[in-house]
Amino acid sequence: MSAIYLDYNASGLVRSEVLEAMTRALADNGNPSAVHAAGRRARARVETARAQVAELVGADPTAVVFVSGGTEANAQGVASALAAGGERLIVSATEHPCVAETAANAGAPVEVLPVDAKGVIDLDWLDAALKRPGRAVVAIHHANNESGVIQPIAKAARLVRAAGGWLHVDAIQSAGKIPVDIRTLDADSLTLSAHKLGGPQGVGALVFKEGVSGVRILHGAGQERGLRAGTENVPGIVGFGVAADCAVRDLEAMGSHAAWRDAAQTRVKTAGATIIGEGADRLPNTLFMAVEGWDSPQQLITLDLAGVMVSAGSACSSGKVKPSKTISAMGLDALATGGVRVSGGWGTTEGDWARFADAWVAAYDKHKARAAARVREVA
Repeated sequence: MSAIYLDYNASGLVRSEVLEAMTRALADNGNPSAVHAAGRRARARVETARAQVAELVGADPTAVVFVSGGTEANAQGVASALAAGGERLIVSATEHPCVAETAANAGAPVEVLPVDAKGVIDLDWLDAALKRPGRAVVAIHHANNESGVIQPIAKAARLVRAAGGWLHVDAIQSAGKIPVDIRTLDADSLTLSAHKLGGPQGVGALVFKEGVSGVRILHGAGQERGLRAGTENVPGIVGFGVAADCAVRDLEAMGSHAAWRDAAQTRVKTAGATIIGEGADRLPNTLFMAVEGWDSPQQLITLDLAGVMVSAGSACSSGKVKPSKTISAMGLDALATGGVRVSGGWGTTEGDWARFADAWVAAYDKHKARAAARVREVA
């Protein structure tokens, strides 16, 4: 049987529409700042993509700044918030490393917003923290990259507004999987990444609320309305736009993954897995699970040999598998080294989820049998 790919939260498979559009752009790749015909065609492609990305999150196209990816977008969002008068940072305990590390190195005091046992932010804690002196920059991801737990962003926004703060929302995992609207969320800044949508790697976007502007962190010429120096990655931006367009089209279909995920979840839970974030609102495509005594790398290798590609959670640690920050923040330290994340996307079928469950349950049964045999040998 051919291998199946269930690691879309790490990087989605590139859509055929994206590949075709990028190929055309590469074949006619002028500099979008040039005034000649090839430059004007490149500029038109960039602006078309800008409108497509803006539509994905209900934004004005002029508020979209194209950057190299989610990490740069989050760094510029935090920098813009601090430059606008932010004096301190409040960052959720399960935030992606690119936000947490940016905050830690921003030169401002940082407080960690705790989460409950389901991975949901503590709004009462946030309310109290916002009442302390100093204008706060609050960074909360819309959905956790490991567990898929969806945060109550609109409720948090009301608290941030009342305190006169800035709300930065990493929507990289949620966009294209659930509805995302920057106006409804009431975020000051919001970030996206093309490759989570079935677009190319190496291109992302920072989106601002109407009336809000940012600061540049890359200096040079005046590209991207003076907010991001450097010649635009036209083929990548074109691919991003097409991926965003496809994500809007396929948003309703993404909801069907929840039933497929839940069926697999029931099977692995019955076999002995703990479901991380169970009971909270979660992305329909994401299952994060863990068992004690069977570390993630062993599970991943076993599943890979069975033709099932999944991950241990965040894929942003140079291929290293570490204890899950998300699981630890939820008070489940005993499970932190045994997490497995399964995430579907545009090319995933119901059969893929069933095949994962078959492979994991069979592998776990063998693991338990081996462990029992070792105990008998020692006895």
